[in-house]
Amino acid sequence: MAAVILTLVIIFAAAIYLRGAIHCRALPVWRICSFFFGLLAIWIAMVSPAASMDGRMLTAHMIQHLLLMTFGPPLIWLGEPLIMVPARPWPFPRDLGKVLGHPAFCWIASAAALIVWHVPAIFRLGMDSPTWHFIEHGSFLVTGLLFWWPVIQPWPSVAVWPRWSMLLYLFLATVPCDVISGLLVFSGRVVYPMYLSMPRMGGLSALEDQQCAAALMWTCVTVVFMVASTIIAMELLSRKLRAQEAVSV
Repeated sequence: MAAVILTLVIIFAAAIYLRGAIHCRALPVWRICSFFFGLLAIWIAMVSPAASMDGRMLTAHMIQHLLLMTFGPPLIWLGEPLIMVPARPWPFPRDLGKVLGHPAFCWIASAAALIVWHVPAIFRLGMDSPTWHFIEHGSFLVTGLLFWWPVIQPWPSVAVWPRWSMLLYLFLATVPCDVISGLLVFSGRVVYPMYLSMPRMGGLSALEDQQCAAALMWTCVTVVFMVASTIIAMELLSRKLRAQEAVSV
């Protein structure tokens, strides 16, 4: 039932966005496609048949985390979804909005969610209870959206820190991922014992599955953050070159 409801919510969000995109003809096609790919990533992580494999393999569980925190949110924000929201007085408290959109808060919230849910006892809680499992995934998605907000800077965000600081922001964000990945890769034992009793898939032992999940996290996060950092660096360099050309003229 929950899967049906979530699917309907995602379809509704897609329909609202598409309706707005049709009226907003200035929005590039690549941004529209980005938003839909973001929704698809969320659907795969939370609703698709593949989502049920997370209880059998840590690698599948890690793929869900990556889709909800690393891939889905930036694709959503690149689609500029808030432009589609009809203009009306926003009741959300301005001061609270500034806190939630502040890079420091966004970074801490994302790192905290990542660390807390990988503590073995809390991890087990999320796997044993459907309610806590949903809360876990919801927290990953929400903190993922928060994390990427100052990086993508979709409308109507306002830069709080200078643009170059996002390079440091992304670099520091790799630290919690590296620590968790390192612990899982180099641990000589299975950190989450629940996977020891699960039927093996893909010919991997529980320990090999754990190492594969950690390597996947390590690689994907590093690559995605590196791509984002490269784009920002090119953007900064382009601005500097344009400024120099304007001065020379």
